Amino acid sequence: MDFEGQLGGAVLHSMSDAIVASDRDGRITFWNPGAERIFGFSRSEAIGQSLDLIIPERLRERHWTGYTEVIRTGESRYGHGDLLSVPALRKDGTRLSIEFTIVPLKDEAGAMTGMAAILRDVTARFEEMRALRLRAKAG
Repeated sequence: MDFEGQLGGAVLHSMSDAIVASDRDGRITFWNPGAERIFGFSRSEAIGQSLDLIIPERLRERHWTGYTEVIRTGESRYGHGDLLSVPALRKDGTRLSIEFTIVPLKDEAGAMTGMAAILRDVTARFEEMRALRLRAKAG
């Protein structure tokens, strides 16, 4: 296997960041060990499920509006290095803060087939920043 293939396999199967892919309808098609660690769902529990599995209910409408637009146009500002910071859900129902970027997935003709996201749990950093803001406001 060449270096690029080794690197791709190592990244895809890493436990540090979650890598999640979904089809045009938002059904999960790839769920790496990092996603298992961060969200608590095993690969077999996640594959085939809607992304609603990890999206808080109050954010689903906004998520699907954006998702549908990216599928329609093939473009997203979060595919060019900009990070999106949002709440997410773990299997046990606890909330976490994640940052992610997306990669549109296209077939040979350039038609959108789905999306992949690289996600990182930033809950600890988010909580620290919130505590600092509260202390600054009180002081």
